[in-house]
Amino acid sequence: MNVSNRGCIRRLSLKSLLANRTRNLVAVLAIALTAVLFTSLFTIALSINEGIQQNNFRQAGGWSHGSFKYLTEGQFEELKDDPLIDQWGLRRFLGMPTEVPFNKSHVEIGYSDANEAHWSYCDPVEGRLPRDGTDEAATDTHVLELLGVEPEIGAQFTVTFDVDGHTTTQAFTLCGWWEYDQAVVANHILIPESRVDAILAEVGVTPPGSDGMTGSWNLDVMLKNGARSIASDLEEILADHGYQSETPGETYISTGVNWGYTGAQLSDKLDLTVAAIIVGVLLLILLTGYLIIYNVFQISVAGDIRFYGLLKTIGTTPRQLRRIIRTQALLLSFIGIPTGWLLGWLLGSVLTPVIVARLDGVTSVISVSPLLFAGAALFALATVLLSCRRPGRLAGKVSPVEAVRYTEGKALKQKSRRKGKGVSLFSMAWANLGRNRGKTFVTVLSLTLAVVLLTLTVTFAGGFDMDKYVSSFTASDFILADAGQFQTGGDSFNDEMRVPDEVIAAVDAQGGITDSGRVYGKTAPALEFVTEEYYRAIWGRWNTQEQLDSMVAFMDRTADGLLADRVQLYGMEPFALEHLTVLEGDLSKLNDPDGNYIAAVYSDDDYGRAEMDSHWARLGDTVTIRYVEKFEYYNPATGEVYGAQENIPEGAVFAERAVQYRDVDYIVAALVTVPSALSYRYYGQDEFVLGAETFMRDTGTDSVMYYAFDTTEEANAAMEVFLKDYTENESPQFDYESKATYAGEFESTRGMFLLLGGALSFIVGLVGVLNFFNAILTSITARRRELAVLQSIGMTGRQLRTMLALEGLFYTLGAALLAFILVVVTAPFVGPGLSGFIWFFTYRFTIWPIAVVLPLFGALGVLIPVLSCRASQRYSVVERLRVE
Repeated sequence: MNVSNRGCIRRLSLKSLLANRTRNLVAVLAIALTAVLFTSLFTIALSINEGIQQNNFRQAGGWSHGSFKYLTEGQFEELKDDPLIDQWGLRRFLGMPTEVPFNKSHVEIGYSDANEAHWSYCDPVEGRLPRDGTDEAATDTHVLELLGVEPEIGAQFTVTFDVDGHTTTQAFTLCGWWEYDQAVVANHILIPESRVDAILAEVGVTPPGSDGMTGSWNLDVMLKNGARSIASDLEEILADHGYQSETPGETYISTGVNWGYTGAQLSDKLDLTVAAIIVGVLLLILLTGYLIIYNVFQISVAGDIRFYGLLKTIGTTPRQLRRIIRTQALLLSFIGIPTGWLLGWLLGSVLTPVIVARLDGVTSVISVSPLLFAGAALFALATVLLSCRRPGRLAGKVSPVEAVRYTEGKALKQKSRRKGKGVSLFSMAWANLGRNRGKTFVTVLSLTLAVVLLTLTVTFAGGFDMDKYVSSFTASDFILADAGQFQTGGDSFNDEMRVPDEVIAAVDAQGGITDSGRVYGKTAPALEFVTEEYYRAIWGRWNTQEQLDSMVAFMDRTADGLLADRVQLYGMEPFALEHLTVLEGDLSKLNDPDGNYIAAVYSDDDYGRAEMDSHWARLGDTVTIRYVEKFEYYNPATGEVYGAQENIPEGAVFAERAVQYRDVDYIVAALVTVPSALSYRYYGQDEFVLGAETFMRDTGTDSVMYYAFDTTEEANAAMEVFLKDYTENESPQFDYESKATYAGEFESTRGMFLLLGGALSFIVGLVGVLNFFNAILTSITARRRELAVLQSIGMTGRQLRTMLALEGLFYTLGAALLAFILVVVTAPFVGPGLSGFIWFFTYRFTIWPIAVVLPLFGALGVLIPVLSCRASQRYSVVERLRVE
């Protein structure tokens, strides 16, 4: 027969709850501490994530989810109204100024509609965006400063810039401007779309131009599904319209996913190992909260076990007892979780700016996302419900007779066993731990988690490899070059960008240089010979089949069918050669001025892994380089020869072939990768490295592209000051990069993770210590009569404190041993997972945090029991013997 007794159960739960205010306070504090743990961690994590994303967006150029690149106008009109697209923006690139005063700034001129301008941080603080059919332009204060123009509406300014190889000078009227943001990589001069079309017509460029991008339509989008699945959504949009982004051809459209969204980065790099690490960390956090609340409810149920036994005598079912405990847990949660929300958010708000301050370039943002509080509440509530399940089952299984006889550590229906061993304080302490193995395990585990988390934090931050990080940006202490060489999308290296001897001499005169070397760049035309199959495989990544056919048709061939393709050559002195990564072979042969040796340059990814299909040359191959002194131009369709370039009729189709040249054969002595800092910094032709003397001998040129050098530690700061002043005031054409700048960024990154991990470890460690304190204190309280009996039969107070101190030491030693086992067992999985996820990470097995924390926990293991024992001994033995 079903009886409606839910109201009775709720009232019984409430009355029972109100009858023990001290226990309620402890439980509320435990739940609040759990909510503090989750809320503070989520606040820190979401705030830093938001700050990193804001910084990433500025480096990426905006916060649109993704883009469809280099479209025709028809493709743009077709894609922009797709149902998966929530909002869209249009951008059309026109050109870039590269001469002084823009040689150290990346400035793009083009059209952006209102959405695109907003997403690209181009919102005018004064004025507005340009109107169609006018000569108006909007830009930022940095561009105006470079032009020497005051930020006033209506001001006139003139800019000379390159449009797909055609130089043009245009006048504009300032209609709006915004503040310069140093974090944004590219500056913009926004002009009307009608002006873009007019300038393209003026210089004779038809979109997408010879570069495949000038004047083309770029569609940036915000997706209805958000940032969860950017890449797959872009692919679905293309597929719905009959396009794809995998294989070059008629249906090919290039797409871009905004790497600034951390979710997009994570999904791109997520594999089974990384996913396991993330799940493991989440479980670790959940388990930490579980241990806090479980201990409280376990002790609460143990204290009320007789009460539950009496309830069973009047007909209360095990299910109703579990409901009583669950209802009490929910009532306490309604008080504890909001309290934890507030305290946790305040704690996170205090820690986040401190953490972010250690990380250069990350915007300080305190997240108030609803997901933060919802996630914290969900985790805390789930933890509470999980934590009270086992105590609920214990209460449901107890019988009235067993409840009366129940004492802490005595399992229900457990048979006693007799042992004939001698008794000592050591054995008594060890036996006491075994009386309630569950509580002992929970206490040890809570301490273990704090140690493991601290060890993981130190391992994680200690694995950040500064050499890997810095080498990705620079190769030596300092690199000096023309400012245009450091600019993204800058001009190809030419003789006007050379670093002259007098500039190098001025640097050398500062002293303190320990080693140095020049990297020479090619300024005269040179060709290599490759198979058509290889050429199509390489260039097919960026061109359609029709474009490839056209490109091949315009290329000169040898008698055996090889294509004559442009090639990039380096000349490197020994210091520069030492910074190359040798994949195969012997690089020292390039230093022989009488030898004809060469090194083939392969591409590599962010993790330094060479892409072995990025070059055709192999070790020991013979490479023929054709140094061209004169080209002849002709019509490939008719065979008509035009001769010199100036003789080509306007609008005529033409190709080129070498008519005066020298062919030189080289032996491939090594296969190498070149650090980005010493490379041409743009992609295109195959690359080879020659020794400096061989390069100058065969090319007939000596243009220095980079001057790289190391200095003593004492001279480093002085050289930094000199180069900063020299490149800003004396020779502004030049610029420099220094290792110290990137090393500082690296230390900030590592310091941020150490501080974040330290805060997390502190919170979890606090939980562990509180659990430890709670376990010892409740153990002494529950065994108060038992301890009094021991003293009544002759155990001294000192012996009692020693026994309890030994119990505490066993807890700490068990925690240290378990932590060591967990660290050793997880090392084979954690190391490769982190190394694959973070490109500048090198795993190093670390256990020293366990050795550092062990004495601290040992001291707590002795101190807490001794102080707790002394507190209980305020009552006389007789008074404690009278306790029921």
